[in-house]
Parts: sequence; C-alpha cells; structure tokens
Amino acid sequence: MKWMRSVVVGALAAGTCATGVLAQSPEATPGSQWLSYNNRLDGQRYSPLKEITPRNAKELGEVCRVQIDGPTSFHSALIVVDGVIYTNTGRETVAIDATTCAVRWQVSYTPEEDRSSPSTRGLAVLDGRVFRGTPDARLIALDAATGKLLWKTVIGSPRLGESAAAAPLAWGGVVYMGIAGSELGVRGRVMAFDAATGKELWRFNTIPMGKETGAETWLRPESAKTGGGGVWGAMSFDVSTGELFVPVGNPWPDIDKAYRPGKNLFTDSVVVLDARTGALKWWYQVAPEDWMDLDMVAPPVLYRASKARDLVVFGGKDGYVTAVDRDTRKQVFRTAVTTVEHAPAQPTPQGNRSCPGYAGGVEWNGPALDRLNNTLVTGAVDACFIVKLGKTEYAPGGVSFGGTVEPDGPITGWITSLDSETGAVRWKYHAEKPVVAGITPTAGGVTFAGDLAGNLLVFDSKTGELVNKVQTRGSLAGGVVTYEAGGRQYLAFADGNISRNAFGALGLPSVVIMALNPARIASAPAAASTAAGGPAGAPNLAAGRKLYSQVCVACHGPDGNLVADHKLAAVKAKQDARATIRYLKDPKAPMPKMFPDLLNEQSLVDVTAYLYDELR
Repeated sequence: MKWMRSVVVGALAAGTCATGVLAQSPEATPGSQWLSYNNRLDGQRYSPLKEITPRNAKELGEVCRVQIDGPTSFHSALIVVDGVIYTNTGRETVAIDATTCAVRWQVSYTPEEDRSSPSTRGLAVLDGRVFRGTPDARLIALDAATGKLLWKTVIGSPRLGESAAAAPLAWGGVVYMGIAGSELGVRGRVMAFDAATGKELWRFNTIPMGKETGAETWLRPESAKTGGGGVWGAMSFDVSTGELFVPVGNPWPDIDKAYRPGKNLFTDSVVVLDARTGALKWWYQVAPEDWMDLDMVAPPVLYRASKARDLVVFGGKDGYVTAVDRDTRKQVFRTAVTTVEHAPAQPTPQGNRSCPGYAGGVEWNGPALDRLNNTLVTGAVDACFIVKLGKTEYAPGGVSFGGTVEPDGPITGWITSLDSETGAVRWKYHAEKPVVAGITPTAGGVTFAGDLAGNLLVFDSKTGELVNKVQTRGSLAGGVVTYEAGGRQYLAFADGNISRNAFGALGLPSVVIMALNPARIASAPAAASTAAGGPAGAPNLAAGRKLYSQVCVACHGPDGNLVADHKLAAVKAKQDARATIRYLKDPKAPMPKMFPDLLNEQSLVDVTAYLYDELR
C-alpha cells in the first residue's frame, strides 16, 4: 500500500539528521518535555504548564496535523523529547516536529513472522534511542535522530500467541518490557534488557509454576502453562526504591474458570518487582478466580499522601479506582468510576450479565494525579456484556474464550475526579462514547481528555465544568500530552483509531497539535489513504494479508475465529467473494463501516482474496 514507507526524511536535511536532532535543540525547561508514557515514571501524568486555563481554553485551535499510517489501531502514547514527538502504530514509528508536524523520519517495520498483532500502546525514548515492541514479538531499538535500526531482540513466539503490545519503560540503561496475549493462552512474563545491546538481563513469569511463589494458586498445575497473565499496557517505576510496578492481565481461558481452578496468581494483579534483579517484592490481586476479563492494564500512580503515607493507585477493567498503602499492603479506598453490577460467582451456559469487564472499565490509560487540586482523574468505558459459558479448546496461537460474550445495551464513557486521600467523588462527566485516551491535568487548572466519538474535551479541573469541546474527526484512543516550545504551550494527541474498542468514530491514525490562537500553518503532507483510487484491479494477496493483520485481526483474531458465530474461515463455504465484498461495503453492526472513507474498492478485493485463499 502506498502509505507504507521504509524511511522518510521530512523537514530536516539528510546532513542535519546525521548529526542528531536531539543535540541541536535548545536547553530543556520544566514542562517542555513529555519523557515517558505518563510524563513521569511514577505515572502521575501531571503537567506544570499554566498558559492554558479555564478562561482561555475556548481559544484553542489546530496548529497542524499529520497522518502517520493507513487504517489500523492507534492506541499509542506520545513522547516529546527536545522538540520532537515520537509515536507509533503496529508497524510505523515516526518522529515529528512538535510545533509544525513536519515528519523528521518514519520507519516501517515488516514482521518476520506471519502471525502478528496490530496493537501497541507506545514506545520509550532514552539516551538517543527509541525502544518499541513489534507485531511479531520483537523488541527493537532505533536511533532517535535518524530512525536507523540499532538492534533487534526476539522476546516472544507469535506461534504461541505471544505479542509485544505493551509500551516499554526505559530507565538507567535498562528497558523493561512485557509479553501480551492472554486470550491466546500465553504464559505472561516481564523482562529487562540492556538498552545498549538488547541483551536480556532477567525475567519474571507472571504465571508461576513449579517452586515459584504463587504456583500453589493454580490447583490444576498444568493449566498454568497456558494461564494468560499478559502485560499489554504500561508500567510505573519508583526511582527512590527501585521498584517496578507491573499491571497484569486476565487468566486463560477468560470465561471457563473451572478449567483453571484456584486464585490464579498473578492475574488481575499489580506486581511489584525489584527493578535490578526482577525479584518479586509484593503484589495485590484485584480479582481472584476471574471469569469476567478484569485485566489490570493501566500503569499505576505512585504518590505520597498526608502523614507520609505512600500509595499506589490503579484503575482496572473491574470498573474501580483502588488505592493501596505500599507499607501495610492494605486497601485505602476503592471507588467505582463506571457502571458496576454484581455478578454470580460462576458463569453459566445460559448467560449472565457482566458490568463492566471485557471491553469495559478502565482500559490502558488509567488515573492521573492532579497535584493542583489533590485529585485523581480517570476515564472509563461504561459497557455491559452477556457472558455465556462454553467449551474450552486450546490450540497454539488460537483464540478460545471458553465461552462467548456480546454487548448488552449502549456503550458510553465516564470521566471521574476523586479525592486523592479518600477516593470520594469530586465530579463526574458522562461522555457520549468510551474514554480510553490519556487524561492530562495541568497547573493551569485545566484537564485534557478525549473520547471515542472524536471529541477533545477540556475541563475546569476543580469544578468539572466542560470549558471546551472540539470535534477532531477521529476517535481519541491514545496519548494526550502538553508541552512548551518557544515560550508557548502546545497540546498534542493521537487521533483516529480502528480496533476492537472502536465504539464511536473511526479515522486514520494522525497526530494533531493545538495551541491558543494559532497562526494556522499548512499541515504536513499526509501519507496516501487506502481510500484513494479508482476501480479495483487484480487481487493483491500481500496487500490483503497486511490489511487483515492491521485492521481485521483485532476483532477476528489471527485465525479468524475470535468471534464465535462469525468464523471467517467458514465464509467461503457460505458465499462467494463478490457477496463478501458487498457485505464489507455495508456491514451490520457492531462491525464498523469503513468503505469508502477508510477503505477503497481495491482494499476490499485484496482482503477478501486473503480470506478465501490463505486464511485457514
């Protein structure tokens, strides 16, 4: 596809890139950087910038935007280092000028194995290197100035369902990364790598076996081998204690808990590791014996409350924000931030209603600490599902929930502000669509957020008053960051997303930059959309394979069997290719309509050819 490029040099001349863009930037000031997933390693996600306030937030306008990929998921964080924004989709990694949207460089990764995942939560930048996971479970390092590949390490096996969808954390010459793939029966783990060479330093298994702590919680020991516990979000780090805080996902199979009796440590837990050695220090499990997909995925928030009490606070897909005292390991508060309904202890073949779970609750962007108002602000998905117990069948790399799930009722979102000491609700906002993007409070008294309907939302942090709402033309599912350049405060966000969580607007992955009263400049040239073009020609299987891996696999799985009553491998037995193309042009909900705005006739021909000729 035309929008896939190997290395594109944009605004900088080749000679300038060779000397390193980071070295030429002016001295950084507080607020000019956004150095990690949540700005700070402790996950607080707070900005000290004050130029944008509740009084002038209405004056925010678009400075520029740039499309970075064709139709695919865009859940990634944005990292800002010395005037450059770094971000990524499943295959693309880009460096963008933080004031003009000019593309400094763009690198396209081609998977080395055909089973790959399109999802990624972001990347990390440290000491002139960019670190990210790849769709085929590699960890790579790129030169931050040029995009040149520095090293590549195989960290997982796609054939076993393992993927590298998490956002790495980089600190002190070490890169920390987890393995995802709970729904495919992986055995999760966290690993540390030398940032200079990619050599593995240690690993910790999030599903214990043998003599490992917690192995006794798998009463059927052989089920631990495929026990899930993937790490697919981001982590937090306390530099003062050297502790790494890891959110761990659900057990496998998701629904059929009888297959894996026991509390199933360390699933649905926050695990605390010694960052130097990987040794287990302690843990807190939110949902033992889970059958409702109550992952912990968002990075925890670390802060010191009154009376020198150190807290770790986390949001989960259980729909709660929970605070735990790090010294006593006891719960301090637990507050619901979306619809939570009591569910029975066991799933049944007849079905039970689960609220939230699955695609609900707090997703990959969790609470942020508003230090100005001593509050925690978090987004959430308000969604309920009917869960039916079924049969569990394990196949390496295949998907089996041990049952089925389907949405029950409307799917919306919430933004909630909580007292950071007590968990009491200060204010709430009901969004028309889910809120999964980053929440960013500032010293200027405003909090930035966004929803899957494509709305950028700006709140008065103290009162919860919505002071600006901007339709951006694409769903917001990733990073929302603010930074200073040239004495001016900018806001940048990930815009456009097509994935399993796309319950609202769609859009092509783009980075949008805004500022107060912008002197509008021409947007940087966007990559060509797959929606461009005339009549379709002969099928291109390679293009269809790539399109399936970037768009379809998130909902249908690598083997096409994730949706139980819509197994794609059986499509050709039911209808011919022309009928499938007609359906893709005008599909039935919940499948999103992508033709002709996001996919053109040729794209439909290509992906249909892949379904009929290669998918098994």
